[in-house]
Amino acid sequence: MSVTSNNAPSATVSSPRLQEFLSTPQRLFIDGQWVESSSGRTFNTYDPATGNKLAEVAQGVEADIDAAIAAARAVFNEGSWVSMRPNTREELLFAISQKIQEWADDFAELEALDNGKPLGIAAAFDVRSAADCFRYYAGWPSKIQGSVNNPSMILAPVEAEFHSYTRREPVGVCAQIIPWNFPLLMAAWKIAPALATGNTVVLKPAEQTPLTALLLGKVLKEVGVPPGVVNIVTGYGDIGAALSSHADVDKVAFTGSTEVGKKIVESVKGNLKKVSLELGGKSPNIVFADADIPSAVAGALQGFTLNSGQACEAGTRVYVHEDIYDQFNAQLVEAVKQLNIGPGTDPTSDITPLVSEEQLDRVVGYLNQGKTDGAQAIVGGNRWGDTGYYVEPTVFTNTTPNMSIVQEEIFGPVAISIPFSSEDEVITAANDSEYGLAAALWTKDLSRAHRVASRLQAGSVWVNTYHALDSQLPFGGYHQSGWGRELGPESIELYTQVKSVTIAL
Repeated sequence: MSVTSNNAPSATVSSPRLQEFLSTPQRLFIDGQWVESSSGRTFNTYDPATGNKLAEVAQGVEADIDAAIAAARAVFNEGSWVSMRPNTREELLFAISQKIQEWADDFAELEALDNGKPLGIAAAFDVRSAADCFRYYAGWPSKIQGSVNNPSMILAPVEAEFHSYTRREPVGVCAQIIPWNFPLLMAAWKIAPALATGNTVVLKPAEQTPLTALLLGKVLKEVGVPPGVVNIVTGYGDIGAALSSHADVDKVAFTGSTEVGKKIVESVKGNLKKVSLELGGKSPNIVFADADIPSAVAGALQGFTLNSGQACEAGTRVYVHEDIYDQFNAQLVEAVKQLNIGPGTDPTSDITPLVSEEQLDRVVGYLNQGKTDGAQAIVGGNRWGDTGYYVEPTVFTNTTPNMSIVQEEIFGPVAISIPFSSEDEVITAANDSEYGLAAALWTKDLSRAHRVASRLQAGSVWVNTYHALDSQLPFGGYHQSGWGRELGPESIELYTQVKSVTIAL
């Protein structure tokens, strides 16, 4: 496995805008203004490649959540935002997309520094996809429609002609809680459809990676999003809990772990607010004997190493037909050994640091547990270096179904390779999981592709590819991978509610 040094400090920030941004204590964005936390407290965010401080960020408390929700409620109830002409709303969302593209280099560099991900991935995937998401939903405000009906009105108290129709209306104040693995992109997935449908937002970024969400706040203010429509409160889990349980919130949208998702479900019972959840995964990646092996190896590698494995849909359970099992594994090991390990700001880095020391300890714990349980690491298997939060990309064999590395989401560049002999066998094994976020299969047989795709219990199924996401395609999971679907037309449903109107003529 080739390496680049991780002992040097992070690269010098290249953008004057970012230099100013990082040198200034970051505040909360409430009612269109940048304000200090009401407690006066702050916390630091760190470069995971070095452990060095990046920025000082305001630590919001419950009083700040109250203020943000009050601002969102006031502008929603006042009515001018909700009743904004569809074409005006479209222009505003399109302007956000354009501004993200204009600041693309800044967003990419900041994401690489704060999250640790490769700069090239941040630019080509995170920032580009975030801009595309706002652009996609910019087309929706003029296309949110109801229906006209011709009812019988059997229960009507009088005989009359009736005209009935339905309306799709915004839900109201939306609490949005996003994770640290794709901070800017997850903010876009949440905010864009909420604004397209006329809702107001209180966004809580992950405390590990709050910076691109705050930079996005500057974009929203610059393009003219009205005060109070989007509010951003940074801090720890206590304010996330205060936000999700707040009586004046109408909907919660959460992306993160299944464990926290279950806590959010408990917290929303007070006023039965709507909730959508995009949670964990342990996705199967199935390689049939007739697959193009080099393509499948490349796809499996991308499946579990993209973003250093810190992706909820990562293909971490690789099932390989027994006829090609040894050949596939040998090629996969060689591919892993060619990966460069280093900071995200180094353009040659393929595997970059995990987001935090806490996450490093979690992943290393799984590596050690896997070896203790009897699994064999045919490549990797350890922490890498002594500076920054790196682990070696790892492939385990000789596993059993009950091992923690087989059943649990690791959230690092760790995969298991498992042989299978028949189609029915591998489908049963692939579906033997509490999760159901994504799955993939590799085959040249078109009939098999459709047949297996229909039987896999996953919200997204990819054939001869992996991580194929688009703003038009719904994303979400079966089982404990969540409730609801983000992206595509389905996200419009998450942020609207239907009203029936009936008129006696």
